Amino acid sequence: MRSAIAAPCQAHRMRDVEIRGEMIRLGQLLKLSGIADTGGEARELLLADRVTVNGEPEARRGRQLHRGDVIAVGEQTVRIAG
Repeated sequence: MRSAIAAPCQAHRMRDVEIRGEMIRLGQLLKLSGIADTGGEARELLLADRVTVNGEPEARRGRQLHRGDVIAVGEQTVRIAG
């Protein structure tokens, strides 16, 4: 049996997001990255358990994020550049 390794499609590529300070809160990052259009939409994503930070489920909108953290929502993945 052969195992196939699929190349990542465009939707699965990680994007880097630049921040100004040392940290950013998760709700702010979801808006800055374009994953959520509004704070309300960010809250809904978090309440629906659709967000992971560094591979772990996260529901706190105020979670502090730092450079190198990886945030995933569905097929969208962003990394805080640094």
